[in-house]
Order: sequence, then structure tokens, then C-alpha cells
Amino acid sequence: MKVCVTAMSASLDAPVDPHFGRCLYFVIVDADSMEFDSFRNTTTSASNGAGVQAAQFVISKGVDALITGSIGSKAFSMLTSKGIDVLPFIKGSVADALRAYRENALEKLETPNSPGAHSLREQNHMYWKPRERTSSEDNHS
Repeated sequence: MKVCVTAMSASLDAPVDPHFGRCLYFVIVDADSMEFDSFRNTTTSASNGAGVQAAQFVISKGVDALITGSIGSKAFSMLTSKGIDVLPFIKGSVADALRAYRENALEKLETPNSPGAHSLREQNHMYWKPRERTSSEDNHS
């Protein structure tokens, strides 16, 4: 079984990223051998359609299941129409999510669990942080 897990970085120790379309990485794992490949999600800064683009990528990798925190209706419909099970998992690492998957401890989603498009302030990894002023800037104020 080939499983895709949304992740905050490119390893099995990475925390699961709770947002499908705007996750930082997709970690695709052979659930039997635990061999994996990681792919940076190129849709994180898309102005719209991030979930659909992410779903197209996941489908292209031929996975059997997706483990993520939340997923919108369009991406959910695309994945499930291709026979890909979508399973929720939020707290823990990619390895923890895979362990739960292998132990049949995750329940397949029957409907999407996110409304989809988020406002810019709510988008994962898109928080604006003011830069710190340098001492030379303070002297010129």
C-alpha cells in the first residue's frame, strides 16, 4: 500500500501538516517496507485552487490512501473518485500516522472536513511577521 502523508518537513519524523492543499510536504510511503519519497508542495502560495492542484499531484503518484488533518470538498471528491481513502490524523509525526494506519486505528472520512478556501490570514504557513528593526534604523527614526 502506498500512503501519502501531509508533513511539515521531508522526513518520517516530521509533524503531520494539518492542511492538505497548503501543506509544506507530501511524504509518500510504502506502508509495508517504510521506504519513502518526499516532495515539496508547490501549491502553498496559490491564490486559489491549492487543494485541487495538490489532489492532482497526489493522484499522479498512484497512492492508495491520504493521511492529513483537513481537506476541502473539491480535493476530497477528486481523491475519493479515484479510490483514494482519506484518513484524518493531526497530532504526531508522519511515522505516528503510519503506525496508526497500519494498526487500522484511523477511520476513513466519508465527507470533507474543511470548508476549503481559507482567508489569507488563516492560511497555513502564510502568517505575516514584522521584521525586526535594526539599531541603525532606530537611529534614523
